[in-house]
Formats: sequence, C-alpha cells, structure tokens
Amino acid sequence: RFWEGRFKSQALLDEAALLTCMAYVDLNPVRAKLAETPEDSEYTSVWARSQTLQSHRAPASTSAVPGITVPLLPFTEAEHVTSPDHLPFTLRDYLELVDWSGRALRPDKRGAIAETQPPILQRLGLNAEKYVETLRRQRFGRAIGTPEALQQLARHLQQTYI
Repeated sequence: RFWEGRFKSQALLDEAALLTCMAYVDLNPVRAKLAETPEDSEYTSVWARSQTLQSHRAPASTSAVPGITVPLLPFTEAEHVTSPDHLPFTLRDYLELVDWSGRALRPDKRGAIAETQPPILQRLGLNAEKYVETLRRQRFGRAIGTPEALQQLARHLQQTYI
C-alpha cells in the first residue's frame, strides 16, 4: 500500500515503449541535475555499459544497491538480429538516443545534457568505424571486444585464444 500510488507495473507493448522506458530511467540522474551526462550517472545501465566499453571488461551489470550486480540484457548486434535474448536494437543506437533525448529541455525537469557536450560516442572515445568493424568480427562467444582486448584477456587467463 505504501508504494502503490507512486510505483506501477506497466506492460511495455512494443520496442518504442521499451526504448522510452529505458531512456527515461537512464536519464533520471541527468534530469534531476545529479549528473551532467548519462555515462556519469552511477547505478544506471548507461553508466555500467559505458564502463564496459571503456575498459573492455566482462559484460555490463548494474544495481541501485552498491555491491549487488544484476546482469544486463545484451543489445542486438550484427549476428543476433532476431534473437529473443537480446534487446532489439544496437548499443550504439541506444546511446545516441539517450544522448539526443537528454539534450531536450523539459520545463518540468531541472537538468539536461548541455549542448556544449560532445556526442556520447565521442565522449566514450568510440570511433564509429572501429565500432562497426569490431561488430563484424565478433562471434559473441565468451568475450566481446577489440582484437587487442581479446588478446589481453587470453594472456590474463593464460590461454592461447578466447
């Protein structure tokens, strides 16, 4: 009863609804002026995914509670076009959507991403051509990353290849 008036369970009936809700949640800290950009918003999926992209770590996870991790569903990339266990769009498209949405000024919210901020892919240090090339090479097995990152992981695990 205590939470009933504020929190509701709503069905997400299509991909547009899913995108809208994901972006809304990921932009909450920006809208509340707690962070300047989505990738600076700890405990959001954009923050967890950007950490993964920047450090070539294992797949992203996040939680509102420090020390507790919840695996994030991966995005559909080149080889998972119809896979039911992946989000139905690419990570790059989602990051660009969140960045674009976060720049929109809303009179009912305190914050927005400043127009002076570079695009999110640039802020994360992602080269678009290298990003697409990495997607083409991936077979989405045990690890995903640049050839250099995969070689580094193999050395760390004392294996010949990943």
